[in-house]
Amino acid sequence: MKIPRLLIAAASSGSGKTTITCGLLECLKRRGLQPVSFKCGPDYIDPMFHQTVLGIPSRNLDLFFTGEEQTRGLMEHACRQGDFALLEGVMGFYDGLGITSAKASSYDLAKATGTPVLLIVNARGMSLSILALLKGFLTYRKDNNIQGILLNQTTQRVFDKLSPLIEKELGVRVYGYLPVMKDCRIESRHLGLLLPEEINGLQDKIGQIADQLERCVDLDGLLAMGQNAEVLETLSGLQKDSPHHTEEVPVISAAKPRIAVARDEAFRFYYEDNLDLLREKGAELVFFSPLHDRQLPENCDGLLLGGGYPELYLEPLSSNKEMCHAVKKAIDSGMPYLAECGGYLYLHEYLREKDGTGRFPMVGVFAGECQNKGKLGHFGYITLESDRPECAMLTGMKAHEFHYYDSPDNGSSMDAHKPGEERSWQALHVTDHSVAGFPHLYYPSKPSFAEWFVEKCICRQKETK
Repeated sequence: MKIPRLLIAAASSGSGKTTITCGLLECLKRRGLQPVSFKCGPDYIDPMFHQTVLGIPSRNLDLFFTGEEQTRGLMEHACRQGDFALLEGVMGFYDGLGITSAKASSYDLAKATGTPVLLIVNARGMSLSILALLKGFLTYRKDNNIQGILLNQTTQRVFDKLSPLIEKELGVRVYGYLPVMKDCRIESRHLGLLLPEEINGLQDKIGQIADQLERCVDLDGLLAMGQNAEVLETLSGLQKDSPHHTEEVPVISAAKPRIAVARDEAFRFYYEDNLDLLREKGAELVFFSPLHDRQLPENCDGLLLGGGYPELYLEPLSSNKEMCHAVKKAIDSGMPYLAECGGYLYLHEYLREKDGTGRFPMVGVFAGECQNKGKLGHFGYITLESDRPECAMLTGMKAHEFHYYDSPDNGSSMDAHKPGEERSWQALHVTDHSVAGFPHLYYPSKPSFAEWFVEKCICRQKETK
């Protein structure tokens, strides 16, 4: 499939990838195009910013979660919605698994998908040293596919002086620059950005960034670079209506179980491909708010509580006693459920404030209280393994963990293995109809898991008729 596309990479985190990606998406829209977007890696928040611009979901492409063929298939499937794709990279261009591997890096994704790379360099406080930095990136791996440079946080004077020198000495084109824009700064929390709704005037800021890109960047040149991208090669099996073909997962039944999905300010972290796979297996997803609704949606056969920041909404979550009771009653009655990270926290008896002072009652499915430990708990990619028959649907599942809060009991049903390391730890509470714990699961890495959950919801549907 011919897919015009660019990957926006950077020399390091904090170089402005998300800012520039959002600005470019807005520029593409202004040109009458229908862009689609992707994020390299397991990040939930950056795709939310993309969606703010586009009004359609952004998706993740992650070569740890899925192999090259399936990743290209997922990309091809999503690109059917548009006519130009922007891929936002992760961390520094070559930064991948652990410290010493480029696996699952932006470089790895560009190589696997044949995508031209625009490398962002934060040029603040630099002049001639920029050439040394760029020479390293351009020569470290010959198959890097870096076809253009954009200088961020610099001036026209520096750009005018350095860009001819970069092009002459390094043989790579400089497409423009972006000056310091203090009023358009996007603040961060932990290792990620604030959520879009927490930033006042976000749409205006993105508009201002797009205006500046129009003035200072050769956008037509970038479009031409993207349009010259090679044909995206996918296997014939990945060109079917479903992109999830590492396993053959047939549609289970004509039944359409209803799965209640928590989605509001406190619960926001979902992979769109996870939701798509549940729908593909026949489920109807019904969204609800643990913050604002008083009851679960009617006639639901399953419950999905995703990740997020429930710790920022302790008082309203706790004071919504009707919802806490409704969730507890549903789970106690045997409703199948999945709870990840923030959703898992919500199911405990208590959550403490970040400073350890106030303690707020929550749903009470799991005993004890969760509190902020002041540092990251388990962090990064994992592969879930178990020799227990009841865990077969999860064995081999790829996931990641990222949490400052911790539970007195993180579960012991699965072993979570760090890739490329000898480290592992126990994780997850697994029953014959539920999975709960801190790992964020990526269903397409084990598509039969979605089949298992939908099947459990169908059984529930039949039991309660």
